[in-house]
Amino acid sequence: MDAILNFLGSTGFAFIANNWTSLIMIVIACVLLYLAIVKKFEPLLLLPIAFGMLLTNLPGADMYHEQLFAGGHVHWEMFGSGIPLADGTLVQPGLIDILYLGVKLGIYPCLIFVGVGAMTDFGPLIANPKSLLLGAAAQLGIFATFLGVRELFPLILNSAYLNELLGPTTLEKLAASVGIIGGADGPTAIFVTSKLAPNFLGPIAVAAYSYMALVPVIQPPIMKALTTKKERMIEMKALREVTRTEKVLFPIIVTIVVWLIVPSAAPLVGCLMLGNLIKESGVAERLSKTVQNELMNIVTIFLGVSVGATATASTFLNPLTLMIIVMGVVAFGMGTAGGVLLAKFMNLFTKNKINPLIGSAGVSAVPMAARVSQVVGQKENPKNFLLMHAMGPNVAGVIGSAIAAGALLSLFG
Repeated sequence: MDAILNFLGSTGFAFIANNWTSLIMIVIACVLLYLAIVKKFEPLLLLPIAFGMLLTNLPGADMYHEQLFAGGHVHWEMFGSGIPLADGTLVQPGLIDILYLGVKLGIYPCLIFVGVGAMTDFGPLIANPKSLLLGAAAQLGIFATFLGVRELFPLILNSAYLNELLGPTTLEKLAASVGIIGGADGPTAIFVTSKLAPNFLGPIAVAAYSYMALVPVIQPPIMKALTTKKERMIEMKALREVTRTEKVLFPIIVTIVVWLIVPSAAPLVGCLMLGNLIKESGVAERLSKTVQNELMNIVTIFLGVSVGATATASTFLNPLTLMIIVMGVVAFGMGTAGGVLLAKFMNLFTKNKINPLIGSAGVSAVPMAARVSQVVGQKENPKNFLLMHAMGPNVAGVIGSAIAAGALLSLFG
């Protein structure tokens, strides 16, 4: 009978009885799985993130332990001696504890950037350097949201309660992590948050990838509200052909220039440019195929599951999570508006007019944001072909968000 009682006490039913909040998180994980599989919202990352959330909220599974990373630090001694539980027993680190080290140490986001670089064509940006400005303007959402979070959150929540929810994270670090959602770059958001606000990694990652999936829904109303029909019908001249030499030199020059200006952005930008150089050099085809496929896919799985595992009930089920999600969409919308408005401003001084719709592609959701510019433009003028023009600010946005991330890490890291 004792053996039977011990078995019953170790089942999931017994654990759930004392952890009803975990049941809520399991339901949320299932909803995210539905969105990834049925609605196809960024399924390549949302699916492993949702399943990681499911795994970490299974009481008794012991795959992820927040104690190992308490206070924003890796407690290496526990990896050898064991993790003390509330009842005084020691358990060994679980599978996700080991995988999460790749997030905490900044390995996975950088490896993903190598793959992104190998899949990115910087030709449109090289052919039209002005599009770099549009990519920079789209980072407006990051810094405006940073200011908004820092000023609004203390007004909405009592100071003592806010400090309790923040835990070891300062308000400035959380504001920087929420603001980076506006760059529409999931790996960059994860990289910054893992350094500045690791206890909010789950909510911020879910918000970032959810809004990236909703680009075709969020952006068009903003684009139309800020432009006239005449502006949306502007046709742009075909881009010049970019030489192989230019494409090879570009990643080398960008890496050096970014390092000179923002050294802390060098890991992300350097990995992005490494992947691009591997592709454009033409002498490492095997490596190019590997980073675009095998490496990218493996790291995506590890990254998604690890990030999802941080979305425990204690960090997810509180008012800050809802506020983060709301400010995330604000950041995204302001980034879209920033690119469009700068394009309109540039048209006041340029002979060859820019279709302001391509400015919205300055957020770094590649190539989805560029496709949205193309679709909205063709609805107004069927002869409009904006895709390649929009790819310029789109890839510039990838560089811009990485530089913005480096700046925030320099200020608050």
